[in-house]
Amino acid sequence: QIQAVESGGGSVQAGGSLRLSCALSGHTYMKYWMAWFRQFPGQEREGVAAIYTGSGDTYYVDSVKGRFTISQDNALNSMYLQMDNLQPEDTATYYCAAARRLVVSWVFMGDHYDHWGQGTQVNVSS
Repeated sequence: QIQAVESGGGSVQAGGSLRLSCALSGHTYMKYWMAWFRQFPGQEREGVAAIYTGSGDTYYVDSVKGRFTISQDNALNSMYLQMDNLQPEDTATYYCAAARRLVVSWVFMGDHYDHWGQGTQVNVSS
């Protein structure tokens, strides 16, 4: 059974940093997509950053460009999200997601991801 497990959430002050990790286990994929989504209270999940493990190509939503960095460690089947210069509006539950196949136009569409983690909370105070 494929599982995605996040870790690394927490509370920081505005301007601070956090690093989220996601470990994907139980699969035999050689190349796949992984992404971070976040969910604000009362809202739907929104994509934040994505990476294709085959090429290392990365994708970001405009609101996090220059502040967040997605990366991978294929040997560990893991993905990371380095979040710098965090702002109160980044406060949300962050989810890791994985998909075997995607097209680039779908990278921030949650319905196209097959596996999800349980979520980790990030709180940023002003």
